[in-house]
Amino acid sequence: MAYCSIDEVISMLKPDMLDAIIDGSYREDDSERKKDITPIAGQAIADAQAEIDGYLTARYNVPFARVPAVIGKFAKDIAIYNLVSRMGIDESDREKTYLTRYNVAVAFLTKASEGKVEVAITPEDDMTGSVTVQNNFETKSNARIFTRHSMRGW
Repeated sequence: MAYCSIDEVISMLKPDMLDAIIDGSYREDDSERKKDITPIAGQAIADAQAEIDGYLTARYNVPFARVPAVIGKFAKDIAIYNLVSRMGIDESDREKTYLTRYNVAVAFLTKASEGKVEVAITPEDDMTGSVTVQNNFETKSNARIFTRHSMRGW
C-alpha cells in the first residue's frame, strides 16, 4: 500500500506545473494531462516510499499497514519534490517551497530514525509484531492474537 495516492499528489500541483513536469508543452485537456502525469507521479510516490522506509526501517516495521498521518503528509511532500526536481529546482522561484518542504520531511525522518521523535503508531496499525525502542531499552513482541476487533461480540 502506497503512503499517498496519485490523485493526492496531482491535486497539490497547478496544471501549468504538471505540464512543465511532463514535457513542457501545454495541455488544454485535463484528462490528457492526468493520463500523461499518472505514471510519472506513480514512480515519484514509489521513490518517496522507498526513501521513507529507508530512514525508518531500523525502528519500525515498514511498510506501514496503516499509514500514520505524518508519514502520509511527508510522502506527498517528497513525491512532489521528486516530480518538481525532474525539471530542476530554482531556489529563487516558487520551487523553493517544494525544496523547503522536502528538507523538513528529511529532517523529521532523520530525527525519527535516531529516536528523537516518534511516529505515532497505534497498536491496531502494527499487527505484525514489533520491536520497540524507548530510552535505549528494547523489547520484542509477537503479533497480538486478541484485539478489540477480533474479540468484538464475545
